[in-house]
Amino acid sequence: MPSVAFHREPMLPFLEAKQCKRSDLAYHKHFHAEYSIGLIDKGATNAWCDGKLLQVEEGRLISFPPSMLHACQPQDDTAWEYKMLYIKPEWFQDLEQREMDQLYIPYLLEEGKNKACRLHLNRTMEAIARKGTPLEIETALIDLVQALVSQHSSDLEHEASCKQDQKYVKGIREYLHEHFAEQVTLETLENETDISRFHLVRLFKKWNHLPPHAYQILLRINHAKTELAKQRPIADIAAEVGFYDQSHFAKAFFKIVGTTPQKYALMI
Repeated sequence: MPSVAFHREPMLPFLEAKQCKRSDLAYHKHFHAEYSIGLIDKGATNAWCDGKLLQVEEGRLISFPPSMLHACQPQDDTAWEYKMLYIKPEWFQDLEQREMDQLYIPYLLEEGKNKACRLHLNRTMEAIARKGTPLEIETALIDLVQALVSQHSSDLEHEASCKQDQKYVKGIREYLHEHFAEQVTLETLENETDISRFHLVRLFKKWNHLPPHAYQILLRINHAKTELAKQRPIADIAAEVGFYDQSHFAKAFFKIVGTTPQKYALMI
């Protein structure tokens, strides 16, 4: 990977990700149009944020609301590496005002919450860098934002049970079954169910014990197993079920089935 790399998914135009491995980069006072969430992977930096001086050490997250002036200066004699997500403000429109108030404060998190958010930020970055599905990338991002706005690190999965919730989840499952090979986005599911993507992800995970993108991958792999039994070319099946390429298909297949598509086909 180059010393500075940007990652984008065309179907998620509200999100841009950056990875930096250059210790000589210092940023003078500036601001972004987007909401920014950063993670220091290595080293430490002195951050100036709206008149406040902060020290951001390895493993810590920091965030900047849109248009907030800030600057970063890596500490001397340290190898500085970091990740940053830039999210357009309109993506947050379905958050409640209480959550927006919690989100739009630049902060360093307490240790327990920082650990949870670091995990979600890394998952989001990993998904977009390896060209995961739009559904996987945005679900990881929503998990990150929900962790950021929750008042307690354990308060991430609290929803009241009701028949209406189950109706929504049933509708999402049915849509995924019908369109499992397509590049489904959370915006698509939001339009199908008429509930916000933030609420949608929470409900689906509660009733299915996994997020929508993981459910979709299971549908793809199950269909692929049926097609492999027909001795069809693996490359054709990978493309048919919506994987980016044959390598991504093989990795996903192995994680679920425990063997490669080639070996699975030979066992039939």
